[in-house]
Amino acid sequence: MLSAFWVSVVLAVAVAVAYETETLEPGMLIGDKSQEFVVATLMELLTIGLVPLALRLFRFAAIDRSLKAGGASSLARWGMVRLSMLAFPLVANTLLYYWFLSASFGYMAIILLLSMAFVYPGGDRCENEVKPNDGDKA
Repeated sequence: MLSAFWVSVVLAVAVAVAYETETLEPGMLIGDKSQEFVVATLMELLTIGLVPLALRLFRFAAIDRSLKAGGASSLARWGMVRLSMLAFPLVANTLLYYWFLSASFGYMAIILLLSMAFVYPGGDRCENEVKPNDGDKA
C-alpha cells in the first residue's frame, strides 16, 4: 500500500517534470472551450466528492466492521480503495492541467496531493485503523 501511495505521487511529479522541461508538448487541448468545460466540471465534482469520502471512508459503520473483523487483508483492500480515490484524480488532474493549460486542474491536483498526506499508509496509522476506538462498545 505504501508503494501505491508513492507511485501515484511520483507519477504526478514525473508528469509535471516532463511537461515543464518540454519533453512533452503542453497545451494539446487548448481551444476547445466546451470540452474543457465538461471535463473541468466532471473533475471538480469528482474532486469535491472523493476528497471528503476518502478522508472519512474508514468511519462508515460497514467498513469499520470489515476492518475490525478482517484485519490486515481488509485493511489492504480498503486502504487501496481509499488511496485510489485520491491517486487517480491526482494524476488525471495533473495531466489535464498540462493538456488544457487551465489553472483549475492544477489547483485540484494540489488539493488532492495535500489530501493524500492525510491518508498516508504508515505503520502506526494502519494499526490504529483496525483497533477498536475508545468509544466503541465491546
